Amino acid sequence: MTEPLLQVRNLRKVFPITKGVFARKVGEVRAVHDVSFDIMPGETLSLVGESGCGKTTTGRAILRLIEPTSGEVKFAGRDVLSMNASELRALRREMQIIFQDPYGSLNPRMTVGAMIEEPLRLHGLHPGTEKTRVHELLGLVGLAPDHARRYPHEFSGGQRQRIAIARTMILKPKVVVLDEPTSGLDPISASDFDALISTLQQTLGLTVFMVTHDLDSLNTVCDRVAALSGGKIVEVGPIEQLVSSQHPWVRSYFHNARARTRAPASH
Repeated sequence: MTEPLLQVRNLRKVFPITKGVFARKVGEVRAVHDVSFDIMPGETLSLVGESGCGKTTTGRAILRLIEPTSGEVKFAGRDVLSMNASELRALRREMQIIFQDPYGSLNPRMTVGAMIEEPLRLHGLHPGTEKTRVHELLGLVGLAPDHARRYPHEFSGGQRQRIAIARTMILKPKVVVLDEPTSGLDPISASDFDALISTLQQTLGLTVFMVTHDLDSLNTVCDRVAALSGGKIVEVGPIEQLVSSQHPWVRSYFHNARARTRAPASH
């Protein structure tokens, strides 16, 4: 039987509330409280929930972009939370994140080609073949080779998201965390993004953890959905199960999600 690629157990993240010049702790906020789930190789698991419920914190804690307060995260059987700086650097090649705002994650002073190449240089991979690989990745995400010479401000939001994907995919990661990837896109660009992620999964065998509130994305690219409320997962299953859930909060969430559903894309 295939083992989960990513295992999360009892994950907690508490942020202290401080006051005064000496930052005296006066309280705390439990952003994530006792979250557990598995993701199988090649699967897409989506995390949904109201704003401020801990979705983004969960995604970043898995990658140790923020340090969890407690819990366990295992990637391919390796204990992520016990890794030292060198081991964590190597892990970055296999676990990547695409942020909500693609423009904010792209350096406006660098060309697209230079940005996509950068992870290869940082990790010392494939010297001498960078430009060839950049052109391959641009083609894979639906952009042209000559786009490598242009700058981020010359592209639309949907194209910037594709550039961010190319920059991520050049390291050939096994797991990608998507943080609200369609929230800033128009309906057509959002639908195109969903189609691209589905294609990349089939082509590259990606495993995806997606933080979203977009019902269309859930229907298009997700195998299972986890509903997060108050920092805890209250139900996990296929989208059909959660849409018809008897859990009061889950039922209310998906009822409201239908009202936010983006209009059908047309070209």
